[in-house]
Amino acid sequence: MKKGSFIFIFVCSLVLGACTTKKKNTKKSNTPDTAETYLGQKPPGLTAEIFAPGIISINGRYEHGISFSPDLKEVYYSANKKDEDPSIYFSKLENKKWTNPKIANFTKGLKVAEMHPFVNPTGDKIFFTAHNEFTLPEHKESSKIWSVNREGNSWSNPKQLDSPINNGFGFYSNQTTNGDLYYFNVSKWKTYYAPNKDGKYPEVHEVAIGGVHAFISPTQDYIVINSRNREDAQRKSDIYVYFKEKDGSWSKAINLGSEVNSNFSETCPSITPDGKYLFFSRYNEEGGLSNFYWASTDIISKLKKAYFNKEH
Repeated sequence: MKKGSFIFIFVCSLVLGACTTKKKNTKKSNTPDTAETYLGQKPPGLTAEIFAPGIISINGRYEHGISFSPDLKEVYYSANKKDEDPSIYFSKLENKKWTNPKIANFTKGLKVAEMHPFVNPTGDKIFFTAHNEFTLPEHKESSKIWSVNREGNSWSNPKQLDSPINNGFGFYSNQTTNGDLYYFNVSKWKTYYAPNKDGKYPEVHEVAIGGVHAFISPTQDYIVINSRNREDAQRKSDIYVYFKEKDGSWSKAINLGSEVNSNFSETCPSITPDGKYLFFSRYNEEGGLSNFYWASTDIISKLKKAYFNKEH
């Protein structure tokens, strides 16, 4: 993959008891059974494991940027072979089985490349980045954030966001429950957020953190990013977390440690809608290609507890 493309590079069960009756609760949840979520993969612990090998994590290509729908019945992610333009793939849980991944082609040919999808918290919109071919000199300038709206079992025609968000080379957008949009501006090498104003984003504000591919947690109390290792210059990219302080500012960057990070590069972190899992890409495949890895967010909870229990 060319240098400019490297940076492109989410169920609780209710237990209802009854002491005096044997009647069963027939109320159904909108969330699939545990065995059906996350493509039926066994949940990881604190140590990161490859996600869905041979299904989503496929040898011979880069995989970067993954998002699940709030009900965990759909997954969207971007992937591409070396020196090819990225595409967004998707799979859905239908009749208790996950469909074979297919290319979404949201822009219907308006843009050659699509990547970094994010399904919003209500599940009715997907934000993503689209741009021209890598081989064209203006592909960076053409990289903008777009969106599509859910229309039944399909998606609407795409729209490029009419917002200062797209002033410059913007990508890796993700949204909070109140609709604020976070994203990274490559042109300025900074993370920004745009407050939601009735579904529009007329202004943007810098987020005082470092790193790339910032992702706000569903609870909005921490942000995960990837950045060059602060202590070891030989490690090109590790996953870090920033915790929100009581005054609304952000803590120092805290490395997620060896359970997540390795001697290979880790990028594009994200948190699942249920807040249970951290996903990211690890470039450990032969030829420097990447696969998706996931780990329990308990590792972040432990770091948070330790951080706020000590004086700082």
